[in-house]
Order: sequence, then structure tokens, then C-alpha cells
Amino acid sequence: MSANQGARTRRRLSTEERREQLLSVGARLFSESPYDDVWIEQVAEIAGVSRGLLYHYFPTKRDFFLAVVERESERMLRMTAAVPGVPARDQLTAGLDTFLEYVETHAHGFRAFHRADAAGDQAVRRVYQRALGAQERQILAALAQDPELGPAARRLPDLKLAVRGWLAFTTAVCLEWLRGSDLTREQVRDLCSRALLGVLVP
Repeated sequence: MSANQGARTRRRLSTEERREQLLSVGARLFSESPYDDVWIEQVAEIAGVSRGLLYHYFPTKRDFFLAVVERESERMLRMTAAVPGVPARDQLTAGLDTFLEYVETHAHGFRAFHRADAAGDQAVRRVYQRALGAQERQILAALAQDPELGPAARRLPDLKLAVRGWLAFTTAVCLEWLRGSDLTREQVRDLCSRALLGVLVP
């Protein structure tokens, strides 16, 4: 097959597919390096597009990083969404299994998302804090509706703070796990599960 024939048979990416490709590259680069060390030319080169095309999708580097953080926050919110009618204990185990699979599979994006908390840009930090706030509300709502854990949760005056602390704990555990911990996914899941249940059922 000639080079021209190969070019003709290569499928052209749709607008959404191209945007997703660029964000995937960005998630990897931003998870490996601080914001200031990532160059937009790197993203374009890895993605095989012109710098002009990248700026067509994202007018500035700040816009690009913000989109990467928003993409990862949306992924995590979908992962942690509560399931009505399912006991909180079961949701916690199943949710952590799914979440840890995501963390392992999308390690670059997970690190990029949590790197945003250290970013100096307030707009980026607001996206990060908004996502964590949504996760916190999802957990509190699931606990409040649970017939077993709901009464215990309602008796805790500092439940909201405890859930916020548990999210920080889980994040720290996952980031350490990605650095090469010897713990299996199941061990990480059980560790995180016990940490939250220990607050509710001392």
C-alpha cells in the first residue's frame, strides 16, 4: 500500500475524539510534571497535531489544564455516585473497588487531578474543591439514607468533617499506592473501608 493510500484509509478523529485525545495526553504530562514544566508544544507533538489546532480547542495553557482537571473530576464523580436502595456498607466496598480500578487504570489522570490542589491558580483550585465537595455530599447523602449506618451518622456532630478527612486519607493512600506500595488493591480497599466505618461504628 502506498503512503497516499495509507493516509486516505486512516480514520479522521471527530471533534470529541480529538479533544479526548488531547486531554488524555495532558493528564499524563501534568501528572508527571508541575504546571510550569509542561509545554503546550509537548502536548501537540505527542498528539500529532499542530500547535494551532491545540489552541483551537483550548485558547490558553491555563484553559487546557482547567479542562484536564474538570475531566478527571467528572470521571471521579461518576465513579463515586450513590446507588439508591443499596446498603451503604455494600456501596462502600463496591464503590472503592470501582474507584481503585479507576485509580490504577487512569493513574496519570488521578495524579493530575490531585496536583491541582497545589496549583496557584484559584480557578483551577475551585474546580478541584468543587469536585471534592460533590463527593462529600454524595457520601453524606448515602449515609443519611442508610437504615443501618444512618442513625449512627446522625449522632455524630462532626460527621461532615470526618468525611472530608476520610476523602483526604483515601487520596493520600491511593497516591502512595501508585508510588509502588506492596499492598494489593483488596488490601487498599479494606484499609480505606475500615477507616470510614471506624468513625461510624467505633
